[in-house]
Formats: sequence, C-alpha cells, structure tokens
Amino acid sequence: MTVPGTSDLAGTPGGEDRAGAVFGALSDPTRRALLAAIAEHPAATATQLASELPISRQAVVKHLNALTDAGLLDRTRAGREVRYQFTPAPLSDAVGWMAEVGAEWDDRLAVLRRQLGSDVHAGPRGA
Repeated sequence: MTVPGTSDLAGTPGGEDRAGAVFGALSDPTRRALLAAIAEHPAATATQLASELPISRQAVVKHLNALTDAGLLDRTRAGREVRYQFTPAPLSDAVGWMAEVGAEWDDRLAVLRRQLGSDVHAGPRGA
C-alpha cells in the first residue's frame, strides 16, 4: 500500500525526511515567531532575538538549533557572535510535499465522485 505523498520524502542525504523535519521545527509557536523575526531582520543574534521574547537566551538558542537542524536557518560566526539567516529551500520542500499530497487526494476524490455519480444514475441495485 502506498501512502499519499511519500514518494519523495527522503530528499536529503542519509534518508532524512526534510518535510518532516520542517513540520517538526514549525510545530512550536516560539520557533515560528523566531523564524518570522529572522526573516524580517536577517543576521540577528540569539541575544537580539531573546530581547524581543519572554524567554531566556538559552531557550532561544535551543529553538534556533532546532530550526537550524531542520535546515531553515544558516549560522554564521562573526567573532564571538553567531548570526542567523533564514533559508527558504526546506520550507519550499514542505510546501511542495503538501501540494503533492493535496493533488493525490484531489485525484482520489474525483474518482470517487465519478463512481458515486455513475451509481446514482444506474438506479437501485438488485431491483
């Protein structure tokens, strides 16, 4: 049995599920807020980001690591500071996966509609 949308999930080296990593990283509202802040203000540091949130710098770093592990952020070290930049490619992969799954379900629903439509026009069975 083939599960819809699983044909191309292992798109990264090592067989990792990039779309799954993105969805996992974005499942946390703090991470979504951090990603939005970094997209608006590229090259932000953890300290700068923490000053805008009601959580500690250490918690911010933990969330930034999760976003980086999912491929959504790039880190650049500048002296003692680490600056973060948004990388949209993994997000595009996740959107592509959702579009693929949606198209597969659209196809299945169209087949079901055709089958139900032909059954309605055929009349009652067994009469």
